[in-house]
Amino acid sequence: MNTAHRALVTAPFRGEGLDTLRSLADVVLDPWIDHTPLRLLDGEKLAAMIQEVEADILIVESDFVTDPVYGLPLVAIGSCRGDPNNIDVAKATANGIPVLRAPGRNADAVAEITVALLFATNRGVVPADADVRAADVYRDGTIPYQRYRAWQLAGRTAGLVGLGAVGRAVRWRLEGLGMRVIACDPYADEAKHSLDDLLAESDVVSLHAAVTPETEGLIGAEQFARMKDGAIFVNSARAQLHDTDALVAALRAGKLAGAGLDHFVGEHLPVDHPLIQMSNVVLTPHIGGATYDTEANHSRLIADGLRMLLDGGHPDNIVNPEVLDG
Repeated sequence: MNTAHRALVTAPFRGEGLDTLRSLADVVLDPWIDHTPLRLLDGEKLAAMIQEVEADILIVESDFVTDPVYGLPLVAIGSCRGDPNNIDVAKATANGIPVLRAPGRNADAVAEITVALLFATNRGVVPADADVRAADVYRDGTIPYQRYRAWQLAGRTAGLVGLGAVGRAVRWRLEGLGMRVIACDPYADEAKHSLDDLLAESDVVSLHAAVTPETEGLIGAEQFARMKDGAIFVNSARAQLHDTDALVAALRAGKLAGAGLDHFVGEHLPVDHPLIQMSNVVLTPHIGGATYDTEANHSRLIADGLRMLLDGGHPDNIVNPEVLDG
């Protein structure tokens, strides 16, 4: 074990990345996710822990790194997120602290929940399960085959709004199911469709864009109206990308056949929200990235970046490379 450095890790860390980190530093591992009740630290508490364990490396996932952390003599800060929005990168840079991130760490996990939401919505999996559990299979004189007929996804068109790491991971999965996949993304050359054309052509519209001033509220009443009658809407990214009231209206009007959602503003829905009453809507509580593989991926990315950094190199996943050139 190399004890020249000590790393305080409040993120879940596992697999080969943890082995790499232990070869670089003495590791104090205290993941936030292992605490009940939930523990999230602010800058004051993080700074106190850093000083208590005498760490010069900080690796976080959900804790927010604020002052006075940036005044400490840190070699690096690692954020186990694709977008290190829990770190004030400007302050870290001003204090000469390199910041590492974990791009694409949960791409496969979120792609899988996207496919799960799509299948569950299209085939009525949730209400059909409820029928079986309630011994109500032959409800109102009908049989399940009558109530749960649906179009197969094979041969249909899926439109992906956003073709970053998650969008690309969704694309090959849907193509493997026999779907035609088109995409809209101004930052991806391979995404050839405009948003309007994508909405008009797609049997399934799935959102995978980042939330920015340009994309917030991207899908509203006008965009839902442009979609094909009977389309399915999936959002495994962020609820801020669509207008929820407009979505409810499109579902109530029968414009959309259903929707699958993995995120809500404020991370939850009120129990009396209209979406909760809709049997053609599948709702999951922002669990897309919740896999052990996501943790192993971010551990490897952060540890590999740190190893290169300590060897005097320029890691690809450094957010503020200018601190190495000063």
